[in-house]
Amino acid sequence: MHSHVAQFATLKNGSAVLLARVYGAAAALLTQASVASIAYSVYPIDDDDDDTDTAVTGHDAAALDVADTIYDTLQTGDEWTADSTGYNFRAEIGNATNQPFPTRGVRYRIEATITLQAGGTVPVRADSAPAR
Repeated sequence: MHSHVAQFATLKNGSAVLLARVYGAAAALLTQASVASIAYSVYPIDDDDDDTDTAVTGHDAAALDVADTIYDTLQTGDEWTADSTGYNFRAEIGNATNQPFPTRGVRYRIEATITLQAGGTVPVRADSAPAR
């Protein structure tokens, strides 16, 4: 079980769209029917302390709607630039209640956990581009 994720960029008080191609058992692409639930967390990255894992307020194990996040067929288009194959996971990390990226100049990590109907989980993880 694995995923292919491209790096993402953030702006202070902005949002992010996380795209991935996600596979389950036997290298089969995940579908909506194969996923029980999805939750994500956003963490600031501390390059001096790998054990820092305090999530951004309001973005700790936050639920994502399976029907809005998992596609049964691979999607392509302007959003996906990694290759011509496409993605089947699209998560919008927004600021409906709390800003997901509240501090300028900080790198962030988005970690999503996909729980499968058959049991087990598939991680999706992406780090923001280095702060400028």
